[in-house]
Amino acid sequence: MRLIQITDCHLGAQQSESLLGLNTDQSLDDVLQLIQTSESGFDHLLCTGDIASEAHKDCYQRFETSIRRYFSQPLSWLPGNHDSADLMAANQDHLGIQSRLVMLGDWLLVLLDSSVPGQVYGQLAASELDFLAHALRTHRDKHVIVSLHHQPVLVGSAWIDQYIVRNADAFFQLIDSHPQVKIITWGHVHQEFQQQRKGVSLLATPSTCVQFKPKCDTFTVDTQMPGYRWFDLRADGQFDTGVARVTNKQYVIDYRSAGY
Repeated sequence: MRLIQITDCHLGAQQSESLLGLNTDQSLDDVLQLIQTSESGFDHLLCTGDIASEAHKDCYQRFETSIRRYFSQPLSWLPGNHDSADLMAANQDHLGIQSRLVMLGDWLLVLLDSSVPGQVYGQLAASELDFLAHALRTHRDKHVIVSLHHQPVLVGSAWIDQYIVRNADAFFQLIDSHPQVKIITWGHVHQEFQQQRKGVSLLATPSTCVQFKPKCDTFTVDTQMPGYRWFDLRADGQFDTGVARVTNKQYVIDYRSAGY
């Protein structure tokens, strides 16, 4: 099975809106074109949050419309700190967005909501941990990918690591007791990241818009280009993954910005 992950699109309420000077509709479109060109076929498209910069129904409608201009494959999403989980849930069915449990052959994709209304940091509510525990107990025969928006481990940039999942210990207690979990993947940090923890691959994916420079204690915009992550999932629980980025484009971005 081939899974494609995109994240942190930061679409504005209007198509002309930008983030640090970058038109985020244009950069999303560039990434979708790259996927169309680079991927001969895939089975599922996942977006791990911050679809919107400021949650608005039009953002979610426009996101789905943009995806459907290129792809007919099943699509799933989860909310980030800039999103409205309620708005997303209210529009999910009529937009044809898949459920929070996605079967991918011998694999199961579990989508968690780590957003906290009005806050930047991540937190998994008791109901989310219960949902994960039930999914893992019920599907012991599947290899599992757990996806969320916020990072559950430090990525090495102090300014964004203050917004880590605050109850990551409780999360990892569940993960550690279920060896079928092979991958945890997230967005939020706008950069590529990869680490191993007790045999589980921990992976962050670049944004489809502005990138944050790794290993910086203060907010720093990177010159890396927008991109996506791909996963090749094999029946025996092994997998390959990698990141692909847009090339041959020039964006107007405020690299001196101290925040957004």
